[in-house]
Amino acid sequence: MPIEFQVSLEDKPGSLAWLGSVIGDADINFDAIEARSGRGVTVVHFVASDTKAAAAALEESGIPYSKREVVVVNILDQPGTLGDVALVMSEAGINIDSGYVTVRGDVVLGVDDVEGATQVASGMAVMTEE
Repeated sequence: MPIEFQVSLEDKPGSLAWLGSVIGDADINFDAIEARSGRGVTVVHFVASDTKAAAAALEESGIPYSKREVVVVNILDQPGTLGDVALVMSEAGINIDSGYVTVRGDVVLGVDDVEGATQVASGMAVMTEE
């Protein structure tokens, strides 16, 4: 399963640049990333090309982080497809708490039931990545 990192940075100029440098200097790509600021904090979620190396780079730089498994799905680029996936997951009792797009156009979904979401996605003929 893909791993999503979450880091909280100070909401000021240069914070995201610092994170990008930490990851880039370790020769790691962001496969997916999203960031939101509010109340003086920028929360960044990302999937890295190398999970172990990303964790080591964050630790070495003193950037606190958390991580969790997420589902990455390849869905058709057609109106309503994401809504269909979300509806079927909701009917299966799966909560989607975050969603963003990878650099390849796949969708990263943070869910409360990774195994169930993977089964739902595979039953809908959308492909999950590992």
